[in-house]
Amino acid sequence: MSDVTLSSKSTKPLHSINKCGAEETAACCCVDVGTIMDNTDCTASYSHVFATEAQANAMLNSLTEKARSVESEPCVIESRMEKVEGGVELNIDFTFSCQAETMIFQLALR
Repeated sequence: MSDVTLSSKSTKPLHSINKCGAEETAACCCVDVGTIMDNTDCTASYSHVFATEAQANAMLNSLTEKARSVESEPCVIESRMEKVEGGVELNIDFTFSCQAETMIFQLALR
């Protein structure tokens, strides 16, 4: 495919947008999707201090259910609970099979 195209109203060549690199496009403020989503960030993390362990467990169960509804392959869920001043700290890492699932999960929590 040529990197130059002809306009139907003119005989002068026009530069095609195919010449643009991955970090830029012919349109303003646009980037190639592959520049943003390259499957290097497939983990979403959650951290919160709850007053009780029961509240922390309820949130863990709720977030696990949401992660399971997004996954195409089993999501790896690693959770830790630690007693801290003021309650129980819950830390969870959700590792999905691809970055798109991670983003869908994060957006569902907003």
